[in-house]
Amino acid sequence: MKKLLVAATAAFSIVASAVTVQAQDWTPPGPIKLMIAFGAGGGADTQARLIATELEDRLGWEFIPEQVTGKGGVNLLLEMQDEANDGTVIGMVVTESLGYNLYTADVGLTPEDFTVITTTAGTQMGIVAGAGTGWTSFDDMVAAAEAGQEIRFGVMTQRLGELAYLLGQAQGIDLNIITVQGGRDVLNGVTAGDMDVGFMAGIQGPGVEAGDLVNLASGMARPLNQTPDAPTLPDLGVDFDGAAVFLFVGPDGMPDDARNAIAAAITEVTSDPSTEAGALIERTFGGSMNLQGAELEELTMRGFTESEALIEAAAE
Repeated sequence: MKKLLVAATAAFSIVASAVTVQAQDWTPPGPIKLMIAFGAGGGADTQARLIATELEDRLGWEFIPEQVTGKGGVNLLLEMQDEANDGTVIGMVVTESLGYNLYTADVGLTPEDFTVITTTAGTQMGIVAGAGTGWTSFDDMVAAAEAGQEIRFGVMTQRLGELAYLLGQAQGIDLNIITVQGGRDVLNGVTAGDMDVGFMAGIQGPGVEAGDLVNLASGMARPLNQTPDAPTLPDLGVDFDGAAVFLFVGPDGMPDDARNAIAAAITEVTSDPSTEAGALIERTFGGSMNLQGAELEELTMRGFTESEALIEAAAE
């Protein structure tokens, strides 16, 4: 992941300079159905809709947003199988949808059965506690567990549950892992005191800044932007990455001109903090991350193939 992030940063100026030309080289043959794998009104849904609105204003493309939720994005991917691949159908998911979720769904599909278009932003996955716990570091949480306190750990996906289990195993402590529907539910649970700690993917930012929440650790293989000195998952003995990246995907076999034009247009919007979508991404995730082509294909396939190793590790 770190290597890909560096490569993306180095190539960004080249990508950005070609955006307008590429976007003008292709015109959608009709309205674009925008399938969204997230609940209406949430941050991810808002991001997708703001991007669509900006593209309508800039390029005159018409978007028809549609919620297709369930099974962590797999329902969207399954429905997309029967859609046109001419650029008039795209969907917004996260890398976990094409990785762990698709792998464990066992539906006979891999990321290679889809056209990956572009990423928009990487989450800031943190291991976050409420300030009321009195913990200021991950070591404080471990000490509380060793003293006999039950640690209620909130997660919003099965994959993060596996990572939380491995985290507890690496520290020699037991965690009471509580699975809820989304990051907002983890935030609410920690804030209300129903959970002691949990994975949050950037939603914790304002609370950490206000002193109501504490980033005890990064839930990724790289440091958090907000608290770069907090330990990472590998620092804590977990050799997996909890990061998720938002991305747009289309049906298999999408023509290169359509894929490249859509990718270029989305990149222009998400990398511009003067747009509402860009400002949201800057505020929540610290800026855009626009991976495309072979780098994105490698990222999604690695997430899929590494799922078996994660499941086996958590089963030991």
